[in-house]
Amino acid sequence: MYTACVYEGERDEKGARHGSGKALLPNGDVYVGRYRDGLRHGKGVYAFKNGARYNGDWRQGYKYGQGVFWYPDGTRYEGEWKRDAKHGFGVYFYANNDIYEGSWKEDLRHGAGTYLYADTGTKFMGTWMKDRMEGPGQLVHPRHRFHGSWRSNLPYGRGCFIFENTCMQHGHYVHASPVHYDAASIPAEYKVVTEAGEEAQEGEKPEATTEAASSPGTDVLPVWRARCITSYDPELLPPEAEALREEASTESTIEKSEEEVSLKVEPYQDIQEYLEEEYREEYPYEKVSHETYVFTG
Repeated sequence: MYTACVYEGERDEKGARHGSGKALLPNGDVYVGRYRDGLRHGKGVYAFKNGARYNGDWRQGYKYGQGVFWYPDGTRYEGEWKRDAKHGFGVYFYANNDIYEGSWKEDLRHGAGTYLYADTGTKFMGTWMKDRMEGPGQLVHPRHRFHGSWRSNLPYGRGCFIFENTCMQHGHYVHASPVHYDAASIPAEYKVVTEAGEEAQEGEKPEATTEAASSPGTDVLPVWRARCITSYDPELLPPEAEALREEASTESTIEKSEEEVSLKVEPYQDIQEYLEEEYREEYPYEKVSHETYVFTG
């Protein structure tokens, strides 16, 4: 066990670490890189005794700027940092091969971002607030997609499903008690994984830190209420997310096709009656033409 920090490298006239150097810390961690006025500053690699590793920019002793962090469980983050926290634009690669690419704030997903679910190929493209899906977004499946809004990681309110750009099913999501529904029916894409990593400052004992849970739990379930079906018309799409994307620090790792980027238009212009009606529990269909279906009470 190490009892003192061992440093090899350049120093300034006052004896403080300054320039290139290597430090073996009392807890077994190792830092190799640049120093300024006794603090890690510039490019450097910090290897933790538990297997984690950071390679990137430092400023006054903090991870600050561009960098890559490898966690002990094999996950990694590539992107921007601010005072030891993920902050700005970055990409997180999860242990289950899911990928989040987008904005971060104080170690949480926050702003515009895309989450790819590796097991299904489904992508969520929308806005995040404090690590949760909130506000306008899209859920893109291999053969259909959903446009709508999210609340606490679950779809909520008006939206529409689009099937291979031929027809649209309009309706809304409500949050229901699991007493009347099977909790296991929550789709996998509405459950977002969390991450865990360990890191420590120089001379301190490493402590595990786990990010806030993103799964909404089983207190509510998203239930879709269909209203009507129309032929495909981009003018009927809900409004897109307006959150500005942070300047990219890495190239996109998630391919986006043109059909997944919808036009920003006024929503549901040709079905104004749908917007004005109050929601009801049941909506029986009545076919009125070969292109449009409406509901009657």
